[in-house]
Order: sequence, then C-alpha cells, then structure tokens
Amino acid sequence: MRITVLMENTCEDKRYFTEHGFSLFIETDRHRILFDMGQSSLFAENASALGVDLSEADIAILSHGHYDHSGGLADFLSRNKKATVYMNQNAFVPHYNPAKRKYIGMDSSLKGNPRFCMLGDQMELDEQIKLVTYNERTVFDPIQSCGLTEEADGSQYLDVFRHEQYLILTENDKKVLFSGCSHKGICNLVRWSEEEQIEAVVGGFHFMTLNPEEYGQLDRTADRLLQYPIIYYTCHCTGLSQYRYLKDRMGDALQYIMAGSVIEI
Repeated sequence: MRITVLMENTCEDKRYFTEHGFSLFIETDRHRILFDMGQSSLFAENASALGVDLSEADIAILSHGHYDHSGGLADFLSRNKKATVYMNQNAFVPHYNPAKRKYIGMDSSLKGNPRFCMLGDQMELDEQIKLVTYNERTVFDPIQSCGLTEEADGSQYLDVFRHEQYLILTENDKKVLFSGCSHKGICNLVRWSEEEQIEAVVGGFHFMTLNPEEYGQLDRTADRLLQYPIIYYTCHCTGLSQYRYLKDRMGDALQYIMAGSVIEI
C-alpha cells in the first residue's frame, strides 16, 4: 500500500503548495483512491508535481463535509471522468465556525451530482474497502465540537459529526484506518476499530485548538494510543505544537506526514 500526501498544512520541499487542507492518494494492488481534496485546486497541482495522475483514480472518498477537505472536489471532477465519489448522506448539511463567523461546509452547488454516492453508516465496497461512521457506537471520550455547528430546521446546533466517515483499507492482510480529522475523537476511533486489528492510522487528530494548560488531554491520549500495536501517521488539524508534545511521549509510534510525503505500508 502506497500513500502519497497531496495536501497538508506543511511541507519541507518548496516544490509543493501548502494550505489548511488534507488530501491523500492511496494505491493498492486493486485501487487508486483519492481520499479528500484539500481546500482548493492546489492538491491537484501537487499531484502533478508528485507524478500522480488524478484521472487514474477509480474511487474518491470524502471524509466529511468541511471546506478544507472538499474544496477541490469540483476540480477533481473536471480532471477525472470516471471515479464515483463516496460521501456520507449528511455531508451537505450546512456547517459553520461561529467564532470566526465563517461557513465551513461544502459548496452547495455540487449537491446532486450523479457521480456522488451518498452513504449511510457502513458500506463494504469490496474485500479491500470498508467505509464506516461509528455513529451508533458508545462514546468513551466526550466528542469535542470545538464550537463548530451544523444547521438543521433553520437553527444551529453543536456538531456531533454524523457526516464524518472513515476508510478501513485492507491489503495483504494489513489494515489501515484513514481519518480526515477524527472529530469524533482519536481514542474513540481506535477503540471502535479494535476488532479490525488495525496496524496503522493515518489522519488528523484535531488537537490544534488545545492550549498548553489543556495538554493533560494529550497525556491521556498518548497513554491510550500506546496500548495498541499501531503506528500513527498524523497531520493537518493535530497542530504542530500538539504533535511535538505527543511525539515526546509516543516516540516512534507517532510520525508526522506533510505535503509530498510518501508512506509504504
């Protein structure tokens, strides 16, 4: 399994663009998968620089309905004429960040595109690809909305992220869990997926809003994640300061990926 990071907030190579966004290109012996599309078309520019042909993707997956993961969707549809885009049925629910007075949801003009497959809480596309929301699972760690909201019936409510889905990808008996932002809590996700015997987790942990006086949550997270024989590749919404703090406690079990990174699992 080969994972190429097309977009992330950071990079070490000036050939690649960065933005507050996330996008992966995942290759198995059977599939070419685009997982999220960043905030803009810049993920596609990075793809070209990395030698990734987006027209060859046979499947696209949207982790959740926020702009920094879906902003490049229209550009992808123009470059790729065949891939079905799988997203949760709640992806187009309007989402907001009231503190910044900002709409953070998807481009509503794309709604109803015939290439979109709107999913419920679980679907197995084949022996390799499984999409899950874990919406009905017991929450062990409280879900932190971080003030983000969703709109329903003309009112706004704290988001519980029912639109967020996760990819469990299997190849050669190895299983990897992909998460865009882990809004439902990374510790919850790892515990919910325990029966899958995951070997690696790739995605953001959404700790970027934590202040240093709240880093006790990071201590608890490190302790819990280290209970599992899993390698964690994090990025994007984890936050660099928060990542460094976790890294000191988790050592080689935690790695950071950035735009241009390539992982072989």
